[in-house]
Amino acid sequence: MKTALCKFCLQSGILCKKCESKVKSGEITQTDLKIARILLSLEKNFPSLQDVYFHKAVEADGTLAIIVGQGDASRLLGYGGKIIKTLMEKTGRTVRVIEYGTSDRKFLEDLFVPLSVVTINTIWLPDGSTETRVILKKRRRMPHNMNIEALKKIAKEVRNITLRVEFAD
Repeated sequence: MKTALCKFCLQSGILCKKCESKVKSGEITQTDLKIARILLSLEKNFPSLQDVYFHKAVEADGTLAIIVGQGDASRLLGYGGKIIKTLMEKTGRTVRVIEYGTSDRKFLEDLFVPLSVVTINTIWLPDGSTETRVILKKRRRMPHNMNIEALKKIAKEVRNITLRVEFAD
């Protein structure tokens, strides 16, 4: 696995000066350290993780978003979902995998999986700010582990997008 931290620091648990300065500056959070260590430990059982670039982990209301390099989401979601299930067990959180540097539409589609995005609109508010309205296709049963409010917080933190989520019939 590739990341902004040294592999040695992740394995040993002791940070070098360079990695420690990244943590002190806020570039790397404690959540990032925890998830990077878990992913590194899973590398032995899942060799495809060696090619994954881990950017960041964002947590909100029991939902964990893991931001990986473009094209790396499929490597993390592979093996019949065993990697994600292991991450969910070790963290006790619902896990979302999002690719770094994609379009806003792709970001929102990844965020709301398995629901389908029908349309995305930008709403300009009188105070000069904007909101992004996402209309999702309504399903008979909403996935039990999907927290829409947590996903809104993740979108705000990762992309600075204020979301308004609606459902279409």
